[in-house]
Amino acid sequence: MAQIIGGIGASHSPTIGFAKDNNKADDPGWKPIFTGFQVVQDWVKQQQIDVMFMIFNDHITSFFFDHYSPFALGVDDSYHTADEGGGPRQYPAVKGHLELSRHIANSLIADEFDLSIFQKKPLDHGCFSPLSMISPDVQGWSGSIVPLQVGVLQFPIPNAKRCYKLGKSLRKAIESFPDPELRVAIVATGGLSHQVHGERCGFNNLEWDQRFLDLLEHQPEQLADMRLAEYAELGGLEGAEVIMWLIMRGALSDKVRKVHSANYLPSMTNIATVIYEDLAASFDEQSAERYRQHIHAELKGAEALPGTYPFGLELAHRAYRLNDFLHRLIEPAHREKFSSNPQALFEEFKLTEQEQTMIVERQWIEMIRYGVIFFLLEKLGAVLGVPNPHIYAAMRGEDIDTFQRTRNVAMNYSVSGAK
Repeated sequence: MAQIIGGIGASHSPTIGFAKDNNKADDPGWKPIFTGFQVVQDWVKQQQIDVMFMIFNDHITSFFFDHYSPFALGVDDSYHTADEGGGPRQYPAVKGHLELSRHIANSLIADEFDLSIFQKKPLDHGCFSPLSMISPDVQGWSGSIVPLQVGVLQFPIPNAKRCYKLGKSLRKAIESFPDPELRVAIVATGGLSHQVHGERCGFNNLEWDQRFLDLLEHQPEQLADMRLAEYAELGGLEGAEVIMWLIMRGALSDKVRKVHSANYLPSMTNIATVIYEDLAASFDEQSAERYRQHIHAELKGAEALPGTYPFGLELAHRAYRLNDFLHRLIEPAHREKFSSNPQALFEEFKLTEQEQTMIVERQWIEMIRYGVIFFLLEKLGAVLGVPNPHIYAAMRGEDIDTFQRTRNVAMNYSVSGAK
């Protein structure tokens, strides 16, 4: 089974990325930041970490208030740096561990954590500021990541106890993943004390920061019982993001060894790095198998239903390009291009010949089998003037009259807003 080697805590201030990108390692005012991260770099290399589970919050870059989730898990094969206003940082894309991501998603949802799932989203400094310091080489991080974005900026947000409990489930998820060679580090980012808005901006509390680190190591349950208002009072409103560190600590066992801790306050944020090694044994194979059965219990057997194609995370990733193309038919400009010059639009979206043929020839059931979700087929039908019942008939291999005779009322309709 996959092994959790330890946990890393690291601040994610944009100050960190700025320092790296502007070669500040030898500047006395910046050097302590590099010194702390150097220890983390060395530990990751020594422990031969394969995957870093990156816990961070986005700063209203890729996750806006039109859809703001408490917990959003990345399930993708690569992640790029986001443009936060001045162009993206020049740091290479990092690989995503697709199989582990899917396993964790299924595990946490089975444990009643209602996640959002994302792909094809760039990640901002919440993830890449610390990651670029943990692996500062020109070629970037050679391993892979699984990112978890925690929505801590628009209230209501998850409380500290919820984060701690998620960490407990995360441990079971990772340790039940069937790859005994996989070495995982849980990386919590954010903090320490700071506030960046309002008349209280510039607030810090070094005494609280040290107390937080002590409790995190020895008495994390006490931190889990604290209210968000207490975190805001003691560490600043934005500093309350340290509740994300409780996900990391929850994913570790009660038996940890602190091998590093450092913090430094140069300006607005007390920048910290910590490492805890996990000393407890992992799941045995029998326990891991029982947990895997729990993970898949809800949908077991559905895949055997004739003519039924559950739309899961593997399909969502594999057929993303075609689903994305069809989803954009809700945009008037995309519809117009599709109607006037479909071949040019196919090429713009880099659709394969197979994907183009399925659309042009209206191969409805083939698209379902390929991984297109039905609700995008009905959008395509609306654009083409094909009513829903005609799509249903085609999927069943019937003509429309035969299909309509199986209905109580023969009728035509679509999702088109036009009459």
